Formats: sequence, structure tokens, C-alpha cells
Amino acid sequence: MLDRLGEEKARATSLVRYAPGSVFPAHGHPGGEEILVLSGTFTDHSGDHGAGWYLRNPPGSSHQPSSAEGALIFVKLWQMAPDDQHTVRIDTRDPAAWRHDEWGAVCPLFDSEAEQVSLRRYPDGAAVKLDMRGGAELLVTQGTLWAAGERLLRGGWLRWPPNVPCELSAGEGGVTIYLKTGHLSALTV
Repeated sequence: MLDRLGEEKARATSLVRYAPGSVFPAHGHPGGEEILVLSGTFTDHSGDHGAGWYLRNPPGSSHQPSSAEGALIFVKLWQMAPDDQHTVRIDTRDPAAWRHDEWGAVCPLFDSEAEQVSLRRYPDGAAVKLDMRGGAELLVTQGTLWAAGERLLRGGWLRWPPNVPCELSAGEGGVTIYLKTGHLSALTV
């Protein structure tokens, strides 16, 4: 568990490891669910999703996830607008999902008025520029990130409050991060 606000059915951010052959009971997601598969294969009603897949299940959706080989997933629950009905499936390993910008490469995952979600790659030593008006949350998926003098390795997670500047830079060899911005402005963090 990386973050939790509430009891059993709560706004939560976590890393979940599935053992090989595991099956999770069928369940609903009244507040929606966002998944990034970090390793292994995650399976649900929409298919098998290997490392690199981004899945977004809207509020009111349900599924019965499993993993034949085991998996590690990054999961965000109850963090969508109640009227968001977007189901998203993106294979971030597909080069066509990426585009280059002035700082590196970006794989857009979801964009709305309330939040912006992407994977971003920055080369060695590059400054990581973020729009901090609505706060930011990131997970290092590859490489090293320097954040306010702290070194974050793969699996490192950071949430930064709205309107607070933060000095971020890619470490040696570059960095790939999952990035979500804009979504913290309505929260007490």
C-alpha cells in the first residue's frame, strides 16, 4: 500500500503482486480502477495483458482478475470522476503509442479536464518538467530519478502537492516514469 484514504472501499494507490496461478474473486469498482502492469501477465475479461499494458476501468465496472504466470501491477482505486465512462487499453510497448516532445518521449494514457496520465522517458541528466498546478504523482518504472535531492529507483513512488515546485531530473542512463498530474487539486493531501 502506497497511499490510502478511507476504510475497506477507499481511495488507494498500491503495488499488487499476483502469485502464479492466482485468481481474484469477481468484484466491482464503484470508483473506477487504473492499472499499469509492471511485470508478468495480468488477465481479466478483456484478455491477457503483459508488462507495459495500461488498463482503465471506469466507475461501475467489474471483473475477475487472474494471473497464470504471476504479475506485479500498480493499481489506483476510487480516483476517477463519477461520470468518467472511459475504458482504456494501451500497450505501451508499441512504438506507435509514443511520440517525442522537447524533453524526451511521451506515451499518452488518459487526458481529461481533471487529470492527465502518461508514461514519460527522459534521457540521462534531463530536467523533468511538470505542470505542478494540480499536483503530481509518479512511479519510476525504469532507471533512476532524482527528486529534491533524493534518488528514486525502479518502483520508487512520489506524490507532490499542488503548486509546490520540485526539482526533478533523470539519473544516469535515463528514466521512465508513470506520471499523473492535475488530480490532486481537489484533495486534501
